[in-house]
Amino acid sequence: MFTHSIRWRLQIWLGILLVGLLVAFGATAWQLEKTQRVQRLDDELAKRAVALGVSIRPPDPSSMGNRMSSGPGGSQRRSPRDEDVSSGGNGDDFGPGPPPEFRDGGPGGSSKRRPPPDEGEGSPFDTSKEFDRGSFEPGPPSRSRTRSVSSTAKAMFPGEAGEGYYYVVWTGRQARAQSSENAPVAVPLPQREARDTQTRFRDRAGMREAFHFTEMGECVLAGRPVGKDLADMKPYAARLSLIGVGVLVVGLGGGWVLTTRSIRPIEQISGAAKRISEGKLSERIPVDQPGSELGQLAEVLNTTFERLEDSFAQQKRFTADASHELRTPLSVLIAETQTVLSRERPVEEYREVLAGNLDTARQMKRLAEALLELARLDTGAEREPGPPLEVGGLVDDVIVRLQSLAKTRNVDIKRQGEVALISGSPDRLALVISNLLENAIHHGREGGAVAVTTRQNESEVVIEVADDGPGIPEEDLPHVFERFYRADKSRTGSQGRYGLGLAICRGLVEAEGGTIGVESEIGKGTRFTVRLPAAQAG
Repeated sequence: MFTHSIRWRLQIWLGILLVGLLVAFGATAWQLEKTQRVQRLDDELAKRAVALGVSIRPPDPSSMGNRMSSGPGGSQRRSPRDEDVSSGGNGDDFGPGPPPEFRDGGPGGSSKRRPPPDEGEGSPFDTSKEFDRGSFEPGPPSRSRTRSVSSTAKAMFPGEAGEGYYYVVWTGRQARAQSSENAPVAVPLPQREARDTQTRFRDRAGMREAFHFTEMGECVLAGRPVGKDLADMKPYAARLSLIGVGVLVVGLGGGWVLTTRSIRPIEQISGAAKRISEGKLSERIPVDQPGSELGQLAEVLNTTFERLEDSFAQQKRFTADASHELRTPLSVLIAETQTVLSRERPVEEYREVLAGNLDTARQMKRLAEALLELARLDTGAEREPGPPLEVGGLVDDVIVRLQSLAKTRNVDIKRQGEVALISGSPDRLALVISNLLENAIHHGREGGAVAVTTRQNESEVVIEVADDGPGIPEEDLPHVFERFYRADKSRTGSQGRYGLGLAICRGLVEAEGGTIGVESEIGKGTRFTVRLPAAQAG
């Protein structure tokens, strides 16, 4: 299924992330736009509510006294404007009204205050009342506490019924109301908290309303339906949706391109691995960006494939060489046996052929043992280190065992060095020293000398085997430890040399945690150096 594809899973996660971000962005943008519109509406409503409050405020008595002038004889005159105010007229100014002692009579009238209302009379703070335009009856002008809404304030409430701004004003002890023509039929009186005169806002039945109470207890309210504002938000929501869809499409398209480019190295790695598994061991992964994570992975895999190819090539060469080395003695055995069986022969001749066959069989046995030892080394089998032992004793035992071989080539083996202690396997170390000495005797100068040196420093033991033979060519030095490799290609295993001794030496030394190296100079000889960990004191 496509859900198993890394590309599609990345694309799905990218889509989920983009949708989440776009929804969050769209909701935030919608809320901000709505908040801004409501804020603008609240500012307009608050401005109109303040204008309503100012328009119904009674005039200040001090300003009223200033407007009155004195005539001859000390009699006071009132201007027509003052008469209009004192009679409760419909003035257009926004100045404060007269104090309470002027509301029932005016200058020269009765100085008695208006008696308080009965207990049963309505309170101007009664929030249980609702405004009904049909039941509103203004009181007599001479008894009105406040003025009607001025024409200037009314001009701030244009609009058709149900669409524009409207106002409602509650005045007097009976909370009698004035309202605009397009005001709703019933508007509840807002709740007042203590003597709060701040402008407040409320939402009611699709309306947004701003109201506040004056110091004298009157309440003014300015409102407007919000249905048109909400309807105007639909195009904005549609634009946001289209923008979101566009961003989603572009994001998914760009994500597909980026995902494809990111997945391409993985596809190349997969393709190269598939071709290698089919037998194309020389196949390598192209590395476009070596510094990237996938580039580093490709380089590691290329190194692994290269080692794998070398391993297969070495195994193939090893198999061919082992078959070749085994075929030669087998062919000798078969040929000599067939010859001796072709006719009756003297007993001495039979003995001679059997002795030759025995020698050939022993060579094959040595080859088989060498192959088995290499197989054990390849499996990583390691032996437990024994107790500390002195290297010089091992070297002396090997020299004694190989003295007969050295005499056949008239080679003098020289032993020199100091006491050196190691904790490795004595069998492995004896085999390493034996192989190196045999190699030096066979490839050294006939009638020459072989020197075996041992020494020890703080952390390692050094064993050196040097001959004074013709040396090894420089181009052959990197390959002398390879299996079945011979610097002299003309030599074969018929002489008992199969090219496995040095390979076995390297495997054994590395298994003991040491290293082996070679130095050679044409015409002067070759030196093999083995370095092994020294035995720990105590």
